[in-house]
Amino acid sequence: MQLGMIGLGRMGGNMAKRIAAAGHEVVGYDRSPESDRTVASLKELVAALKAPRLVWVMVPAGEATDSTINELAELLQPGDMIIDGGNSRYTDDARHAAELEPKGIHFMDCGVSGGVWGIDRGYALMVGGSQGDFESARPIFEALKPEGDSGLVLAGPVGGGHFAKMVHNGIEYGMMQAFGEGFATMVKSDLVEDPAAVMSSWRDGSVVQSWLLDLLAIAFKSDPTLKSMPPVANESGEAKWMIEAALELGVPTPATAAALYARQTSRGGADDILRVVSTMRAQFGGHVTKIDEIATH
Repeated sequence: MQLGMIGLGRMGGNMAKRIAAAGHEVVGYDRSPESDRTVASLKELVAALKAPRLVWVMVPAGEATDSTINELAELLQPGDMIIDGGNSRYTDDARHAAELEPKGIHFMDCGVSGGVWGIDRGYALMVGGSQGDFESARPIFEALKPEGDSGLVLAGPVGGGHFAKMVHNGIEYGMMQAFGEGFATMVKSDLVEDPAAVMSSWRDGSVVQSWLLDLLAIAFKSDPTLKSMPPVANESGEAKWMIEAALELGVPTPATAAALYARQTSRGGADDILRVVSTMRAQFGGHVTKIDEIATH
């Protein structure tokens, strides 16, 4: 098949290489002239593809995705298809599909997981769209997915792919937070001499074995204490969206919410909150916390 790939960053660039390695022709475009792009504009990309065209958008969610799809809408023809493989919010997908439908342009959304390792391991793909569109693009999905029977699913209609990826990332938040809390608890204990060795031992035979734990074990080899890593973790939005969606659906998500708040706290967002708490404790009980006392604990 032919595929137009828009966005050749850490994810899109590796995905394009994996697709090409499977024997498909990839026409790549990125705004950066220093990328591995094969064309210098969206217009050139569309011109280089044979109808019906298949274009995969792999750019940051929000304005970048909106503007790219809007520009493609003016360049593509009826029967062509756009796949949004970025981390767009699922509510954006219905809007994109509705705007493209009068032009006869098909639309699918695809949540992609695999990170920088996906080029070799394959990517987990969660697709939203019609069965017919899914089947027409299946060769590309098969090229991207891991070997074997898993790693690819038609999650539901348009929006279903990004909704599933949103939930996937919320679960990821909770899992990483749990591993972090377990490590921190062992570090504080006098009964565990090497927390890194303990957690690495869980990679085999344990019910908590996972690829996330495998990656953590790799990091432990070069830094068993993880002191070289800053104690700050950003959040990209998916867990927040999941919590909002869960609230609307009446589903409690305390683990995901706690993991999200922990990340926000790590970025200093809670400093003013804690100053207020410390001030009130000092007022009603004379509890004064000094900075040098914190440093010794």
